[in-house]
Amino acid sequence: MQFTFDRRSLLMTGTLGLGAFAVPGFTQALSVAGARGFTHAVASGEPASDSMLLWTRYVPADGGAVELKVELSEHDDFSAVAAGGVQITGPWRDHTAKITVAGLRPGTDYRYRFIAPDGTRSPVGRTKTLPEGQVDRFRAAIFSCSNLAFGYFNAYAHAAARDDLDLTIHLGDYLYEYKPDVYPTLKDSVAGRLPEPRNELLHLADYRLRYGSYRADPDLQALHRRFPMVVQWDDHESANDSWEGGAENHSADEGDWNARRAASMQAYREWMPVSDEPWKAYDIGGLATVFRTETRLLARTRQPDVAALLKDKDPAAALATFRDGAWLDPGATMMGSQQEYWLDHALRASVKAGRTWQVVGFGTIMGNTMTPPDALGWIAPDASARTKSYVLGGLTAAKAGLPNNYDSWGGYPAARARFLKGAQGAAANLVVISGDSHNAWAYDLAQDGRAAGVEFAGHAVTSSGYEGALAADPKRVAASLVRANPELKWCDVSQRGYMALTITPERVTNDWLMSGSVKTKSAGATIGHTATVPRGRNVMA
Repeated sequence: MQFTFDRRSLLMTGTLGLGAFAVPGFTQALSVAGARGFTHAVASGEPASDSMLLWTRYVPADGGAVELKVELSEHDDFSAVAAGGVQITGPWRDHTAKITVAGLRPGTDYRYRFIAPDGTRSPVGRTKTLPEGQVDRFRAAIFSCSNLAFGYFNAYAHAAARDDLDLTIHLGDYLYEYKPDVYPTLKDSVAGRLPEPRNELLHLADYRLRYGSYRADPDLQALHRRFPMVVQWDDHESANDSWEGGAENHSADEGDWNARRAASMQAYREWMPVSDEPWKAYDIGGLATVFRTETRLLARTRQPDVAALLKDKDPAAALATFRDGAWLDPGATMMGSQQEYWLDHALRASVKAGRTWQVVGFGTIMGNTMTPPDALGWIAPDASARTKSYVLGGLTAAKAGLPNNYDSWGGYPAARARFLKGAQGAAANLVVISGDSHNAWAYDLAQDGRAAGVEFAGHAVTSSGYEGALAADPKRVAASLVRANPELKWCDVSQRGYMALTITPERVTNDWLMSGSVKTKSAGATIGHTATVPRGRNVMA
C-alpha cells in the first residue's frame, strides 16, 4: 500500500502503533484537525553522560493545555523507574513536549515513555546516555538531505535495524520547503509521498504541518525511537541557500524574511529533539568530543555570486579580480565571530582534557572542489540550458583557481582558514563531517601546506545528486573530480544512503553505506567505501 500524506491522513501512529499501517484504509481515515493523543511517537536527543532530552507530541481531546509525564527505566517492563519529569504543553507550541531528564547513569541503555493525564501511554522509545572515562569504541550513523517526495527513507530503515550504533547525527535538510513540482518535479516524485502543505513553506503553520508530514514516516519514527539523535539545521529547514539576511528561495513578495526565518526556527525547535542552544559540544568519555554547529541563519554573511562576473566582457579578468579581492574578505563568515571564538576554544579545551578526537559537524562541505576540465563531456548533448550554464561557469571559475560552489565553505575561504589554523594550533585530531551536496566525498583538509584534518561528507538519504544530469559513467566522473582536486581522495556521485562513523582510540573509520534505489521501499544497504584516519596523522591512511 502507498504511504499517503494529505490533510485527511496525517497519521496517529503514536496512538495506534506501526501495526496500524497494515489496516486497509488506515491512511485515509484520520484528519489533522481531528488527530488526538500521541500523534508522532517519541524521540530523544541532546545526550550527555547523565541526562537526555525526550520528545513527544500529544493533543488532548479538547485541543488545549495538558501536563505530560515521562518515565525512564533500564527494564523493558518499567518494573523500576530510574528517572522522570513533567511538562505542560499546548497549542502555543504545537502540542510538542521536550523534557530533559537528569540523574542518569553514563553509557546506559534506557527505555522511556510519556503518560497523559488519562493514563494513555506513548510508544516506548530506547535511548542511550554518553559514556564516561575510557571508551574503546563509539559508533554513530550520520544523515543529511532527506526529501520525502524523492522516495523512501531506506537509509533510516537500515540504520534503525542496527544494534551496533550509539548515536545518530543529522547534519541538516531534514525536510525541504518547496511546494510540489519544484524539487522534485511531479514526474520524479514517488506516488503517495507528497508532503503537506501543498505550497511553499512561508508561515509557522506551514512549517509545522511539513514537520508533521515528515515525522509521520514510519522509518523516520523507527530511527527516532531506537537511538538518540544530535541534530542541526542547514538551509532547507528554512529556505534554499539561506543566510542571515535572506535566501535564494525567498522573494520580496513572500513577506519579511525575518518573520519567515523566525517561523522556521520555532517549528524546528518545537518538532526536533534539540535544545534551544544554537551550538553545543558532546563529550564521548575520554575518546572524543562531537561538536554541533550553526552555519546558516544566525550569522552567515551572504554567499558570493559570480554569475555577473561570468557575463562580463572579460570574465577571466573579472574572476581574477574577485579571487584576489572580495573572495578573500575576512568579514565573510559562516559562523560569526561569537561561534568561531566558542568553537576554537572548545577544540582547545577538548584536546587539553585529553580527548583523542575532535569531530565537528558542518552543514556544508569544507574540502576544496573545482570543476574538472573535462566536465562538459559529462552531460548529455540535449542537457538543459541551466545545466550547461552551470558546467560552463564551473569550468571558467576553475581556470581562475576558484571553486564550483559558493554556498559551501568554498565561498568563505578566510573563515575556513581561521577554523583550520585554530585546529592546527590546538593540535586537534580533527574529523569534519558534513552533508548538503547529496553525494559522497572524502577529503584530506590542508592549511598553509600542512595537514589539518580529514572530512567525511555524506550522501543524501533521498535527494538527487550529480547523477541526475550525467550522461557519462559516474565512476569516470568521480575519477575526474579526484584528479582535479588535490584535497579530494574519493567520491561517489550516484548513490543515496548514509555514513557510519566508528571512533576508537587509535583511528576513526567511516563507512559510506549505499541503500540502493529510493523509488522502492527496502531496508537493505551495502558498504560502498571505507576510509580511515590514524591518530596523530590528520590524513587518511
